[in-house]
Amino acid sequence: MKIRFIFIGLVICCYWSCKDHTNKTDDNPILGDEGVTFRIMSLPYNHDFSKDIYLSGNFEGWSGGREQFKLKKTQDQYLISIPKYRNQIQFKFTKGHWESVECGKDGNPIANRSYTFTIQNDTVDIAIAHWNDEMPKEGPSTAQVNVQVFDEAFPISQLHRKRKISVYLPPNYNTSGAHYPVLYMQDGQNLFDSKTSYAGEWEVDETLNALYNETQFGLIVVAIDHGGDQRSNEYAPVDHQKYGKGEGDAYVNFLVNTLKPAIDKTYRTKSDRSHTAIMGASMGGLIAHYALFKHSDVFGKAGVFSPAFWYAPECFQFTAERAHLRDSKLYYVVGGKEDGEVLDNVTKMTRLLIAHKFPEQQLYTRVVEQGNHNESLWKSEFRNAITWLFNIN
Repeated sequence: MKIRFIFIGLVICCYWSCKDHTNKTDDNPILGDEGVTFRIMSLPYNHDFSKDIYLSGNFEGWSGGREQFKLKKTQDQYLISIPKYRNQIQFKFTKGHWESVECGKDGNPIANRSYTFTIQNDTVDIAIAHWNDEMPKEGPSTAQVNVQVFDEAFPISQLHRKRKISVYLPPNYNTSGAHYPVLYMQDGQNLFDSKTSYAGEWEVDETLNALYNETQFGLIVVAIDHGGDQRSNEYAPVDHQKYGKGEGDAYVNFLVNTLKPAIDKTYRTKSDRSHTAIMGASMGGLIAHYALFKHSDVFGKAGVFSPAFWYAPECFQFTAERAHLRDSKLYYVVGGKEDGEVLDNVTKMTRLLIAHKFPEQQLYTRVVEQGNHNESLWKSEFRNAITWLFNIN
């Protein structure tokens, strides 16, 4: 049994992580001897103290703002005490969603904060420079001219919500009359435009334009914005004991039965499964993996970046029961500096697939040795994933 792992060097900073570590997280956790209290001592001069602040990190799935991690307010100060989840944690503060994550004085993303549990009953003072949603988005949009808004508020009837859908069209779309394969991607805010991204964009449009100029390969990309504080639930295929109802089945149902028919009707697509792919990162990677095996009649390819398999361990048995697919392609990528269980789970899933007769030549796993769990890693690997999934030389 041979499993392909390719290690490459990449120096990047960490943004998100996929690991929960499964330690108990109560609404009022017991601090214990090895706990830590984070105390915010400095905030932007115009901070509205009626707003809540949340702690989010790799110990709770980088949710952006779970109720049990809301800081307590005492006069003009915020604080939170948490127990030891592991020897070291990574985290950031938000106002309840990732669009409002803390940022630097210049409005740019900051690296993850890190804390190592070495002192009993420790207290750490925190200074927050700015909030992302309160910073002016200077400069023009970075989205290329061949990116368009399909619908600002496309109905997700399965979840009784609406969502912005954007579409990237190949550079020759308006002149060729050709039909094109389609890639469905999660977290649309972060794919095309630095003005809508809160963690750096993937530069999907620039990458595909360059690829077209070099190879003449054209691809339609359908980008679905995530649902803010509903993101984790929408991308979760199963319920989670601590983090709530999984809405992944309904979300994938929306992609398959509502969005895809609308895209195929509007654009010149190659609508068969061999030309239809899905891709995502973190929780988006989890739902991309799930969608491929749940609807293998619709999706023939999947790019699964830093998947949050920890959130849904049921996915291993679910996959084992469906791993006999012969004409599907899976591209996994994970950073060598991500939480160890992310790599362990990808290794476990890869071995499971091969053991259950998934063709090894249809499976590619790439480990970026210096890579962390963030947009920088995923942007750097996007072209590699596309060229392998679509057999571009």
